[in-house]
This record gives sequence, C-alpha cells and structure tokens, in this order.
Amino acid sequence: MLYQLYEAQRSIMEPFSDLAQVASRMFNNPALPLAQLPLAQRVSAGYDLLHRLGKDYEKPVFGIHTVDVDGVDVAIHERVEVDKPFCELRRFKRFSDDTATLAKLKGQPVVLIVAPLSGHYATLLRDTVRTMLKDHKVYITDWKNARLVPLSEGEFHLDDYVNYVQSFIRHLQGIYGDCHVISVCQPTVPVLAAVSLMASRGEQLPLSMTMMGGPIDASKSPTAVNNLATQRSFEWFENNVIYRVPDKFPGAGRRVYPGFLQHSGFVAMNPDRHANSHYDYFQNLIKGDNESAEAHRQFYDEYNAVLDMDADYYLETIQTVFQDFKLVNGTWDVRNEQGKVERVRPQDIQGIGLLTVEGELDDISGSGQTAAAHELCTQIPATHRMHYEAKGAGHYGIFSGRRWREMVYPVVQSFILAHQHQQPHAQTAPTKAAPAKKAPARKSAA
Repeated sequence: MLYQLYEAQRSIMEPFSDLAQVASRMFNNPALPLAQLPLAQRVSAGYDLLHRLGKDYEKPVFGIHTVDVDGVDVAIHERVEVDKPFCELRRFKRFSDDTATLAKLKGQPVVLIVAPLSGHYATLLRDTVRTMLKDHKVYITDWKNARLVPLSEGEFHLDDYVNYVQSFIRHLQGIYGDCHVISVCQPTVPVLAAVSLMASRGEQLPLSMTMMGGPIDASKSPTAVNNLATQRSFEWFENNVIYRVPDKFPGAGRRVYPGFLQHSGFVAMNPDRHANSHYDYFQNLIKGDNESAEAHRQFYDEYNAVLDMDADYYLETIQTVFQDFKLVNGTWDVRNEQGKVERVRPQDIQGIGLLTVEGELDDISGSGQTAAAHELCTQIPATHRMHYEAKGAGHYGIFSGRRWREMVYPVVQSFILAHQHQQPHAQTAPTKAAPAKKAPARKSAA
C-alpha cells in the first residue's frame, strides 16, 4: 500500500513542481515585468529549488559523445550489445578518421565494468566510463528498473546476477579472446563469485579483476550500512521494505525494494550535508553563480534517480553478504543456469591479476572490506596482486571526480596493461581430493 500512496502523492505534486519551474523562469526572464520586481532573483531561486525538490527524476543518459585521445576527438557510439530481462550490456564503440589513432584504439584492452545494482543507475559510473574510454574498449552492465520488467520474465535472484556476469565475460571472450573485469561497490561480491565458479569449472578466466570499494568482507570496519543489515533480521527487511509494483507499471505485481525507499535511506545517512547543499544551491542562484548551480543540478539529477530492485535479489544480498558473510565463510552455494548448485571457492582462482581499491574516507564500504579479497584468492601469487588506498577519497571519489581521474585511474590503467600481454588462462578444474595446481607460466602475446 505504501508504494501506491507514494505514487499518488507524486502524481499530486507533479503539476505543482511544473508550475514552480514556470514561475522560476518568469521571475528570471529580464524581458518579463515580474523580473523587474524587488527580490525577483530570490523568488526565482526559491521556485527553482521547489521545482527540483518536487520533480520526478527519470533515468539519466550517459551522454558520452566524444573523448579526447592524445589530442584527437574520438566519436563514441553507445549501443546495447546484449539484452537480458534484467540487464543490458552496453558498449561504447569508438570511431576515428585518424589512422594512427584508430590503430592505437584497436590494440587496447577490453574492459567489462560491472555497475552496482544497489539503488542508482549505471550512469552513476559515467565518469568511470568516460575516463576508461581513452585507453580501453569499454562495456558496462546497465541494470534495469525492476518495476519495468513484466512478471512474465520471472524472478531475479543473486544467483542470476552471478550468472549474468559470467555470460557477459564469455561474450567478450568470444569476440576478443580475453577481457578484464572491473567491479564497483556492490558487484565486487557477485563478480568474485562468478570468476570463482568459472575457475572451479576450468573455464577461461578474465586477465584481471579490479575490485573497488566493495563489501567482500562486510564484517571488517562495519559502517552504518553494514550495521543496519546486522541489527535487523531477514524477516524485518522482508516485512518492512518489500512492496508490490502498482498497476500503472509494466512490472505490476512484482515484489521489489522500491527506489523511493532507497533514496530516503541515502539521504538519511547525511541529512545535514544534503540540506546544506540545497541551501548553497539557492544562494548560488541568487548570486548568479551558474557554474556552481549547474554542478549541483548534475549531481542531484544522478543522485535522485533511483530504480526498484527485485525483492529476491535484494533480500538474498542482505542475507548472503551482510548477515551470514557466506563468501568469506566459504558457505555460499550458487545455482547455475543449468540448475546445478555449485560452491563458491575463491581459492580456486589462479593465473590472473587482482587489484583492490579502497577510499581512505569511505563511509559505505569500510577499510579492509575490499582488501579481504586477497585473503580469499590464495592461489593468486603476490606478484599478481595489488592493493591501493586512495588518500582523501570517499566512496564516490574512487570512481568519479578528480581523485578518480588523477589518483585511482593511473593505478587501474597500469595494472590492466601489466596483465594485458598474457595468454588467456584456462584452468584445470580442481578436485576435492587434491589442491588446485599452480598456474603454468604464461607466454607473451605475439
């Protein structure tokens, strides 16, 4: 019922939000009489803020049309490469008329960026994608809003997430022969599970895994996010945050964790910071500081756009990652696409690169949570593993903004290049009777 009440309230507020936008423009247009009134700029700013607080935020677009590669503008064509019921694999294909640039682009590494399915859209990683495109062929998982997925498509479980990641890796390997994987925040856990299962089966693995700010071991340095999951029971989450999608949407009747509840949780973590940000926006509009005002709009256009998550996936993530710590305890079983249950064994991974990245000031994934991957992947030699802590960076700073571009990205780029000129690695599936064999030495690519 709460979801229906929210939608009713939003429908009521929508015309008032539109009216506030019109009023703001009328008081800010020098050609109209209202703009000549005393305090017109302040009134316009107030209406503008009211509009933004009341408007509905739709899914943003990546909007990456060109990137600069060594002084050459390279055109970007975004397209859906693989379309699954709950996710699209998007490719950002690069084009150039410059022969030398085109030759360089063709030889660059292939990277699969696995975006979070934890409330926001994959466009939250826009800066990650834009930066990576200078030196890599880039694909990203674009998770769909569950309220737009019809019930006829079935349920979506954490196991399905793991299976999706594996299928995307195989897809890129089928095209290029190899690939690298980057996971940001929430997907570090299912990505590690996906690669672990591929290793246990003896499949070809990605050349490297980069894991950034994720809860591999959420018991280390627990944050407010972690504490909420441990202080509430599984039944509490099921009874208090799960609702059915209203009839007006394609996914009517689907059980979901609604985006508006997630957004409320995001804001509740730092209410003072958001209040101050909106007040600063109001002041910047009055002062005519358009650059700062636009930066605020861009951030909140992304931050306020949220999606619904399928209930099964969300509840299983809470239980598996934040309550039972199944990955680090070695008790996680995943059902594959053929219906077979398999145990997740990170210790079976060998012969690939592992880079973990954490932010010094990360208040979502605490210190040591991501680095815990090194303790699990015991068959990856120290020469193929690296941990990096970005000083002064919070959670978003490790994949977006100045610190990402100037501090984190050079480390990621260098690590990928160091593991690019190695033959794709396929393992012999280990048996329970004997430990996994060490990976044979790789040959340099021709």
